[in-house]
Amino acid sequence: MIDNRFFLGRQPIVGRGQELVAYELLFRSSASNAANILDDVTASAAVIQHVFSDLGVQQALGEHRGYINFSEELLLSDLIEVLPPDRVVLEILETVSLTPEVIARCSYLQQAGYRLALDDIITLSETQRAVLPYINVAKIDIHRLSHDQIAETVEKLRPYGVTLLAEKVETREEYKFCSGLGFDLFQGYFFAKPVILSGRSVQPSAKVLLKLFCLTSSDAELDELEDAVKQVPDLTLRLLRTVNAVAFGLSRKITSIRNAIFMLGRVQLNRLVQIMIFAQQSAAGETADPLLQTAAIRGRLMEGLATALGWEMLKDRAFIVGMLSLVDVLFQQPLVEIIQHLNLDHITQDALLERTGDLGTLLQLIQAIEQDDRDIILLLTEQLGLADNDQLNRLHVEALRWANSL
Repeated sequence: MIDNRFFLGRQPIVGRGQELVAYELLFRSSASNAANILDDVTASAAVIQHVFSDLGVQQALGEHRGYINFSEELLLSDLIEVLPPDRVVLEILETVSLTPEVIARCSYLQQAGYRLALDDIITLSETQRAVLPYINVAKIDIHRLSHDQIAETVEKLRPYGVTLLAEKVETREEYKFCSGLGFDLFQGYFFAKPVILSGRSVQPSAKVLLKLFCLTSSDAELDELEDAVKQVPDLTLRLLRTVNAVAFGLSRKITSIRNAIFMLGRVQLNRLVQIMIFAQQSAAGETADPLLQTAAIRGRLMEGLATALGWEMLKDRAFIVGMLSLVDVLFQQPLVEIIQHLNLDHITQDALLERTGDLGTLLQLIQAIEQDDRDIILLLTEQLGLADNDQLNRLHVEALRWANSL
């Protein structure tokens, strides 16, 4: 019997300028690996059908491709041909035996218009060399090799004309090292996982936005909110454009800050401010678009989960926790130093700093989904009482869509 509980993970793949290029889509079943090949293929087929047809991941990808992991059995199956070649990259796992049959299949798929990636390259075996003419992207796990070995592997791959992708990039130093060797694509927690960095000051507009965030999170008067927005002329213009764009149901355009605040309401204004904080700071420095995407997804998914769990009193806080959970990476300062000036209540602070309380548990769950940690996912979904993982997937995909629409 196949376990129908599935999880969806999505990790950014970025280019040399840290611009968003693609996503790796991680499909996982909560059941342990089975020896029955038919069950494995059927489970994978069910996941792809569930996500691409029912949940609409094609929309969630936006304009970008999705990398999908393929086992040998699935690679040889006809299931692949239901996937649109222009939306996916077929990632051949390191566990796949590169038999003549598999190599011939890769040749066929390339001729059919599919792009293929070879995962976890360490040393180039004869069979890997044989399949490389049909490979578009070579993925190198940089944590399994020394710097000299990485450089040597890169030189061996150059004659094949493949695009080089560095996996598990966790620090700025690793990113710069791989970039210097000629890698074109990068993937790892450096682009999505909270890390403490230093060296870039907070931009003036972002400081004003943080002040505005504090005001919208408290009981500040309308006059105070209006004055805070008006302190930065370009911010005023951006806010009005944003409000007019989202207020599509209104019969007339909003032309004043006061009117915009009144029509949006404090909660929606607070959310727009949080998004603009990330957008302003990202544009000012090296922080990449995936950071904004990840923060937005976290906020929306946490809000959706809080609503699904019946936590109506916590859903607005849940959104704030998700959005602010990456603000330390954004400003390259310790999180505790940033939030001490934001006048957050203890529930929100505990979730952010200690990962405790109901909202802290939700944040831990979302991080586990991002990192594809099945054991933690199962533990926390059971702890939260999320028995319906189909609902979890739907909420996740809705958050992906929402983030792409920003």
